[in-house]
Amino acid sequence: MKTKDFYGIGLPGVELSDLPGKLIVIEGADGSGRSTHIELLRNWLEQHGMAVVNTGLKRSTLVSEELTKAKEGNILSPRTMSLFYATDFADLVESQIIPALRAGYIVLADRYIYTLMARDLVRGTPISWLENLYGFAVKPDAVFYLRVSPHLLVERNFQKNLTLDYWESGMDLGLSRDLYESFMKYQRMLLRGFADMQKKFGFVTINGNRSITATQDDLLKRVRKILNE
Repeated sequence: MKTKDFYGIGLPGVELSDLPGKLIVIEGADGSGRSTHIELLRNWLEQHGMAVVNTGLKRSTLVSEELTKAKEGNILSPRTMSLFYATDFADLVESQIIPALRAGYIVLADRYIYTLMARDLVRGTPISWLENLYGFAVKPDAVFYLRVSPHLLVERNFQKNLTLDYWESGMDLGLSRDLYESFMKYQRMLLRGFADMQKKFGFVTINGNRSITATQDDLLKRVRKILNE
């Protein structure tokens, strides 16, 4: 069985040997289908008698509401936003992920430190600073990155929200005054960031341009292999 580990010094008082559950992370941009595939995976796991917990970014009880309000003003500096998200994530790990793993649950995480790091990297934050910042994070048993082309992401976001998000379009970076053009440039930057991190962290890239059924079949095949291990 795979031995759990932290990315850095970890959390005080947490014994990794006391965490028999599994942590499975689904990464991807807004419009990549993360929520859909997590829900399908959860249904399959529960139908096969496994206890599952869903979690994700901006769901902590500590600062998630404050973070949402702060982003509405579109004036957060890169470092302030980075620390805001890190605080939210730390509370998520301590209050939700660790207890669930300790209880033997399968934790399905809707994004993890990789999205946070990719966003910060394209805004000029050094990778060494980020690795130190997120050293308390538990290494997942598996990470699947749903890679979707920027053109398809635009279509899916317009279909769902009828608009593009300010932050997901990288408008704070001054890439373009045009929201669509900024979105395309920003998403290409994130794709390059994830490609670099894939080499470093070794997560699995899944082609998310396919149909829901084809993508889910691919994911499920890989998840079943992890559970069998």
